Amino acid sequence: MPDCLSTRLPRAHGLYDPRFEHDACGVGFVARLSGEPGHEIVAKAVEAVANLSHRGAVAA
Repeated sequence: MPDCLSTRLPRAHGLYDPRFEHDACGVGFVARLSGEPGHEIVAKAVEAVANLSHRGAVAA
């Protein structure tokens, strides 16, 4: 069965640990791996928040 149809949680990998699964809440991060600041990073973060406004309690 494909993973997307499985009722089991995936195994712990990297920063993901299924023990912390509990709700549909989430956090989004937008960053350059180089750490260099730039306006387009801010614009992408604002776009991400705007695209999630249908989820309800949105804060930035």
